[in-house]
Amino acid sequence: MAPRGRGTIIFTGATASLRGGSGFSAFSGAKGALRMLAQSMARELGPQGIHVAHTIIDGAIDTEFIKGRHPDFDNAKARDLILNPAAIAANYVMLHRQPKSAWTHELDLRPWGEKW
Repeated sequence: MAPRGRGTIIFTGATASLRGGSGFSAFSGAKGALRMLAQSMARELGPQGIHVAHTIIDGAIDTEFIKGRHPDFDNAKARDLILNPAAIAANYVMLHRQPKSAWTHELDLRPWGEKW
C-alpha cells in the first residue's frame, strides 16, 4: 500500500474497545489494545495515503453462531435488533471510499435498539 500511496486498513472492535465489563477483562484488554494500535497506525500511515479506521460493532450479528444462542433471534431480527452483515460490509466499503479530506477514524455500528 505504501508504495502506491493508497489503501485502507479497517480494524473491527467492540464496545469492549472503550470500556471493560465484568467477566470480559481479557477481551476488553485485547480490544482496547487493538484500538490503540489502530490510532497509532493511523498517525503513522495516514501521511503515506493509507486510511486506517477502527469500527466498533455493538450488538449481535446475524450469523449461525448468534442464531443458535440468541434467546429470541427471529423476533429480534424482524425488529432490526440484529446487525445485518451486508449493512456492516456497506459501511466498510464507505470507509474505503472516503476522500482523504474527510477520513473517519472510528465508526460505531449498532442496531437502533441497542442500549449504550
